Amino acid sequence: MKRLGFFCLTVMMVLAAAPVSVIADSHADTIAVFKKSPAVMPFFETAYGYAVFPTVGKGGIVVGGAYGKGKVYRGNTATGTATLAKMSIGYQFGGQAFREIIFFEDQRAYDEFTRGSFEFDANTSAVVITAGAQAQAGSMGTTAGASAGPSTGKQAPISYRKGMAVFVHAIGGLMVEAAIGGQTITFEPFQ
Repeated sequence: MKRLGFFCLTVMMVLAAAPVSVIADSHADTIAVFKKSPAVMPFFETAYGYAVFPTVGKGGIVVGGAYGKGKVYRGNTATGTATLAKMSIGYQFGGQAFREIIFFEDQRAYDEFTRGSFEFDANTSAVVITAGAQAQAGSMGTTAGASAGPSTGKQAPISYRKGMAVFVHAIGGLMVEAAIGGQTITFEPFQ
């Protein structure tokens, strides 16, 4: 129970430090941010669906956590809501707010994600999109990956891993990492 209380306090501190306009960001605004990225745009054109989280708050001092609420889409139609939560223990200090989008390559990936509760593998990472909406840095994991070639500045193509591709866009804060492993997402369909 102490951990849950600390988790809630940490996330509230992160969200309290974020400007109100950041927290109030809509799903449509978040989708527009990701559509500005040439690395992300092809996923909107070919994905079976996606989940979008306008604000995920993350923070910790040794014990940490993350929390966010979003919507899940099949095609361009919203099919339900999703709640993202993550607890972590280990070396960490700081707080961060970011946007996150998860693309589903096909119906199988969408069905797996929307079965009720879904958890990313421990070593899953996301591709980080910078303020200019370019795929700036990549983290190899079980979900998505990209790498920039230091001599040419070119990126390897970003592809689905296990039917999903995950991108994050930092809004603010001091805890920058692309690890999303351990995120548990609960799906609630619209009635």
